[in-house]
Amino acid sequence: MLTAFTAGLVLITISELGDKTFFIAVILSMQHPRRVVFAGVTAALAVMTILSVIFGQLLSTLTQGSKTYVHYAEIVLFITFGLKLLYDASKMSVASDTEVIEEAKEAVEKAKLDSQQKSLWSILLESFVLTLIAEWGDRTQIATIALAASHNPIGITVGAILGHAICAAIAVIGGRLIAGKISERQITFIGGLLFIIFGIVASIEGS
Repeated sequence: MLTAFTAGLVLITISELGDKTFFIAVILSMQHPRRVVFAGVTAALAVMTILSVIFGQLLSTLTQGSKTYVHYAEIVLFITFGLKLLYDASKMSVASDTEVIEEAKEAVEKAKLDSQQKSLWSILLESFVLTLIAEWGDRTQIATIALAASHNPIGITVGAILGHAICAAIAVIGGRLIAGKISERQITFIGGLLFIIFGIVASIEGS
């Protein structure tokens, strides 16, 4: 359980920093009460984590007689995903950092949030929905599913939710100061290395 907790915490915390959902939280916290935004964003990420863990466990149950294949699939997934992230990082330019921020701004603008017209409940709901949509199909969701398929589900759930909460807190509290200093290229590169490391560790544990 401790290994699963650590894996979920480290992988999610590193992967989520500088992500689209991170900047959505930053932008929303500049326009609305930070506590409300934090609650909405964290709730959405928690729901996504739980759904991903459930899906990972279902995958593990359905392939009960093929544990070996699931294990090798996990290794291939992590290493392939890691190599893809490293490739993406190598192709990124300085402008790519602003592209992610612009995508987050567009998502918030489409929601047409106005703190003067919206109640705290509406802001909470909008924060929740925006984050849930942005997180769907994200690399952290795929990573959570892969981890949950072969690790302790409780450990993965708690670790991943804590990792998301840490990133959300950084976004709403210090997002204004660090938003322009986070390099999407560097974060993607570190994430790629981390995925490859998890793939190698998984292969060693299975040997």
